[in-house]
Amino acid sequence: MVNVWVRGVSLISVSLVILVGLWAMPLFAQEEAPPLPGELEESDMAVTDSLGAAEDSLWEEEFAEEEMAPIEQAPTFLDKVKNSGLVTLFRQGGRFMWALLLCSVVGLAVIIERFITLNRAKTNVAKLMSNIIGALHNDGVEGAISVCEGTRGPIAAIIHAGLMRHHLGTPAVEKAIESSGTIEMSFLERGLIVLASVINIAPMLGFLGTVSGMIGAFNAIASAEQVNAKLVASGISEALITTASGLLIGIVAQAFYNYFISRIDSYVIEMEESTAELVDVMVDLEAKASGGTV
Repeated sequence: MVNVWVRGVSLISVSLVILVGLWAMPLFAQEEAPPLPGELEESDMAVTDSLGAAEDSLWEEEFAEEEMAPIEQAPTFLDKVKNSGLVTLFRQGGRFMWALLLCSVVGLAVIIERFITLNRAKTNVAKLMSNIIGALHNDGVEGAISVCEGTRGPIAAIIHAGLMRHHLGTPAVEKAIESSGTIEMSFLERGLIVLASVINIAPMLGFLGTVSGMIGAFNAIASAEQVNAKLVASGISEALITTASGLLIGIVAQAFYNYFISRIDSYVIEMEESTAELVDVMVDLEAKASGGTV
């Protein structure tokens, strides 16, 4: 009995010891001994040094990447022009685009020159004739000549040429007006033959570029073992671009040519009306001077 009791107490004691140990193990694991002051400072300094070294390395890497990365420059005006759509089409159009460019430059120069010249030739005909007739009645022919010399334009030049022959009679005045009118007409029409040539030549150059492009396309087809759309695309593109460019130049030049012809026709009508009025006034003055009736 005593042995059984001892064994029971021993088992109970061992069980309690085991339970107490299992319960105390988490507490001892959570509670750690605080570090010494010296050890704490050394650990903090080590962490700080490691962080600073990491930051320095990151800064050095970023700076090296910035130095190695190429600096992108803003595109200049010339670069924008080279990469524009018009320049790209010009390159795709082939060698005939240079001839079309020459036609466009010549046509543009003539258009600008004729536009400025015809605008300078514009005159207020009603006011001019009123001043000339008033000067003829008040100051005579010399006064009318002074008015013409102070006025710019072909109408004033024609009337001036007629007045300079007044002493030779009315037929001489009419002859001088006719001759001066021919000279002024040639001045107004100067350069239009060049513009007409551009109108005719530019579309034909475009069609010639079309033929050249189609020849290149068919040659590409003939030399290729397998027909591919990419082989003939460049030739067809050249054909279409040159044709469109030539027609565009011809259409614009034709529009300005018609405008200039209409302006010249209006000047011719004004010349004829003003010179006819001048001749009538001079005939009346001659009749009055000779003692006739108006």
